[in-house]
Amino acid sequence: MSAPAPLAGIRVVEFTHMVMGPTVGHILAGLGAEVVRIEPIGGDQTRRLIGSGAGYFPMYNRGKQSICLDLKSAAGLGVAKDLVGRADVLVENFRPGALERLGLGYEPCAALNPRLIYCSEKGFLPGPYENRTALDEVAQMMGGLAYMTGPPGRPLRAGASVIDVTGGMFGVIGVLAALEERHRTGKGQKVTASLFETTVYLVGQHMAQYAVTGTPAAPMPARVSAWAIYDVFETKDDPVFIGVVTDALWEKFCKLFALDELWADESLRVNNARVKARDRILPVIRAIIGGMTRAEVIAKLDGTGLPFAPIGKPEEMFDDPHLQHGGLEEVTLDNGTQVRLPTIPLELDGKRIGAPQQLPRPGRDTRAVLAGLGYNEARIAELLASGAAEESQ
Repeated sequence: MSAPAPLAGIRVVEFTHMVMGPTVGHILAGLGAEVVRIEPIGGDQTRRLIGSGAGYFPMYNRGKQSICLDLKSAAGLGVAKDLVGRADVLVENFRPGALERLGLGYEPCAALNPRLIYCSEKGFLPGPYENRTALDEVAQMMGGLAYMTGPPGRPLRAGASVIDVTGGMFGVIGVLAALEERHRTGKGQKVTASLFETTVYLVGQHMAQYAVTGTPAAPMPARVSAWAIYDVFETKDDPVFIGVVTDALWEKFCKLFALDELWADESLRVNNARVKARDRILPVIRAIIGGMTRAEVIAKLDGTGLPFAPIGKPEEMFDDPHLQHGGLEEVTLDNGTQVRLPTIPLELDGKRIGAPQQLPRPGRDTRAVLAGLGYNEARIAELLASGAAEESQ
């Protein structure tokens, strides 16, 4: 089956780097849009990151075309403006003022193309902080997520670029809403998403908890859970998470693990009473689970409706049997290596998003994109010879 392409015919031009901006383009490309990624001469520095950044480029830049332009040259900037003039969507995530200094801010782009939807992915929405430089980790620290993730007194960022990615997702939501409005008005508009406000939205449940109870939310490792059994349990080999989140599941859990004494205690039949009795309940359950292997626990829980999870590692997801059913797509890296990376987690009309992809080398599509703008061979050759544009070798 061919992958769904609900955004087929939508043209996107992307001025991005790192994770947040590229996430917007990746999702739009996955939904069928034509995404042209403008990179500097020599290619985006994100391609060359090492350590924890080594996966940024291949994860969030699949399904795109790559053109390398020198935006500091008049000719290169002219090409960029021609691309903006024919685009439906522009995506950018550079620091405040960067594109404005090139004449590619919202106002001149909207004057050039009134139907353009201009998506800016920033650190902050308007306010006292709006000109600060932000990163995923900065936002997590400022917005309370790091405080909630680590033990008391030890703020800890989440184990993935959750704010970059979620901020990108909010950008996509804004773009789709703006496209729908354009159907009615014929006009584009500016869409702005941000790291800091995205973080605060995610910790909003803890803010609401404080508003409701008058007690500040404790960091997650020290929290009082809403359920008595909602924790990681050690087995003979590897740990497993188990959650018992309803009174009906408590009955099922007790019968499944022969917890006759606990089930006989009618004072524990209601969730809130079990929460107050955690110190009495949990040692009994930990002893039982600790006497089993992880495989034995999973075999007992699977199919019962009880929430459970082995503690997975990212490298184990390549071989996860569930993800083999459309959750991973073939990607050919710059060096020719073939890997399988996560697809966009959507299904439309019974079909999964995702298809085999080849990661674009810097400037791989320069010549084709220029030809698509109507440039003849002589002009293309001139741009390449002058260094205003570059194609991969």
